[in-house]
Amino acid sequence: MPENDKQSLSMVTCTAPVNIAVIKYWGKRDEDLILPMNSSLSLTLHQDQLKTTTTVACSRNFQQDRIWLNGKEEDISNPRLQSCLQEIRRFSRKRQNTVDSTSDVSGVSHKVHICSVNNFPTAAGLASSASGYAFAIKILFGVESEQLSAVARQGSGSACRSLYGGFVQWKLGEQLDGKDSLAEQVESESYWPELRVLTLVVSAEQKSVGSTSGMHTSVETSQLLKYRADVVVPSRMEEMIRVIRERDFPAFGELTMKDSNQFHAICLDTYPPIFYLNNMSHRIISLVHRYNQYYGETRVAYTFDAGPNAVIYTLQDHLSEFVQVVRHFFPPEVSGEEFFKGLPVCSADLSEELKKDINMEPTPKGIRYIISTKAGPGPCVVKDPNHHLLGADGLPKKSVISD
Repeated sequence: MPENDKQSLSMVTCTAPVNIAVIKYWGKRDEDLILPMNSSLSLTLHQDQLKTTTTVACSRNFQQDRIWLNGKEEDISNPRLQSCLQEIRRFSRKRQNTVDSTSDVSGVSHKVHICSVNNFPTAAGLASSASGYAFAIKILFGVESEQLSAVARQGSGSACRSLYGGFVQWKLGEQLDGKDSLAEQVESESYWPELRVLTLVVSAEQKSVGSTSGMHTSVETSQLLKYRADVVVPSRMEEMIRVIRERDFPAFGELTMKDSNQFHAICLDTYPPIFYLNNMSHRIISLVHRYNQYYGETRVAYTFDAGPNAVIYTLQDHLSEFVQVVRHFFPPEVSGEEFFKGLPVCSADLSEELKKDINMEPTPKGIRYIISTKAGPGPCVVKDPNHHLLGADGLPKKSVISD
């Protein structure tokens, strides 16, 4: 364990990415072990635009476990976080007692301090990944990599998909103990270099129904959910992996949109129904279909997680024009970097024919801002100690704390 001699303080910092599912995870077959009802598949986004930085420290001098998220101390007794910490400590003790009795895991009995910050606005609705602190604690306590999926999913089910770059599947698994329900890379972040991703942020409001409670209600009440898990997803996973490996964007885009639509259909089939999409979401869906219809092929695809903000997939060749289409039909309230963040995009001219054929009334200020990115790698260890978020006393540095 990396150790600070001054206070017997062991500290690790890492960065972890966000992932966006193209085959959705919704519903648990085991809520204690966080085991999904179906397999899922996502794309890991690049950390230059979207990442969570996490520092984890342990010391014999710490009196209790503590956590700070985005500059504010949070309740460490959160059941998900406690489960994550318990799994890490269990695996570490097991390693100490069996395979590698000489390893330095003395810190497993020490309390930990966790500090985590995002480099993107929380209003984007992109969950900060539990893979961040799971990965950092794994380095700190020397837990084996193959055990990390089980740890990360205790913090957040889909977080295990952020343990790898590129396209990643979270396998359903068959064992009751969940040992085979693991994340696995399908293709690396460099496999499809032309693929681009836009996040269209339309709302900063907190969801009225959280994902955890929403899933539980869907499992209890939606007949469509069971049909999806048993019949639809198994073949859809095979097809999605195939079209990714063939780099077949029209097929990839169509499958992505269909799966997003089915997920939200399940939310409507839930009783009482759950409404994650809003009117602006519906307008974005309509815009994408009208744009594709104009060209007679799928050039752009949308997907929506449990919220109203759209994630758009397209290829580099079509990116500039579609961004201009979005700007035209959703005129921004602000300009420059306040509206368009991330990877730069060249300007493009829209033909009058295209605008006329789409035939939608512009909605000023309908989209708050856009984040432009691409596929990226999994978690990375930050080696420069100057980038630790915690100081030598194990508390957040002044630059991290919110007023």
